[in-house]
Amino acid sequence: MPKAPRTKKAPTPAPYEDPKKAKAAEPTGPIWEAKKKNFGIGQDIQPRVDLSRYVRWPKYVRIQRQRKILYQRLKVPPSINQFTNTIDKNVSINLFKLLHKYRPEDKSEKKERLKALAEKKEQGEEDETKKKQIYIKFGLNHISKLCEQKKAQLVVIAHDVDPIELVIWLPALCRKMDIPYCIVKSQSRLGQLVHQKTASCLAMVSVRPEDRHEFSQLVTAIRQQYNENGKQIERTWGGGIMGVKSRAASTKVQRAIEKEAAKKALM
Repeated sequence: MPKAPRTKKAPTPAPYEDPKKAKAAEPTGPIWEAKKKNFGIGQDIQPRVDLSRYVRWPKYVRIQRQRKILYQRLKVPPSINQFTNTIDKNVSINLFKLLHKYRPEDKSEKKERLKALAEKKEQGEEDETKKKQIYIKFGLNHISKLCEQKKAQLVVIAHDVDPIELVIWLPALCRKMDIPYCIVKSQSRLGQLVHQKTASCLAMVSVRPEDRHEFSQLVTAIRQQYNENGKQIERTWGGGIMGVKSRAASTKVQRAIEKEAAKKALM
């Protein structure tokens, strides 16, 4: 019998398309695709992080930071707490502008002045500037004497004197002698005015006629904040500010107490 011719049989169509065999979508986005980084061990390089919290700081840094926190946590008596009440910024700017005019002469200026004076004396000329120059007074013992003799017209005290016992009595003395005083920030800033590293306090004994109006305005503002407000300063305690965790715990306890009280009221 002759063989029947072979015919190609078409496969029966599938009832549905297999999702696994779906065509891969052609890329339409940018050339470089974003790849997620893997920060596992031995994988991508870690990003830079602020590690200052984990640094072992020098002892003096740790001490000053701990002291700051302790002053916040502990109850601070009024005599120490008064040094946190510094002068207003605008008044402070005007005060330092005025103090800058009365800076004492440094070593080189003094040397030049004495040299010029000696030359004049040698030539037989009379010195025209015999009048004593007006300068800022500094030094704790010197200022305390000026206050006791009521010669000081304004006393400026630094807020960060360490130990604080050096100047703790000075505001009380100024109030007793009715001398205007103020507390300003940074003893190093006061030190710059008198060519020293630091100065715990400064005093002004007198001013030139052209600066009298400005000086009187400053004294009025300072008296209002410190001398006339003495009773309030003597009664105001400081500190007692707890940390975030302590406050959160205390508020939690307070809420629980309030909730219990509300339940009892409904019963």
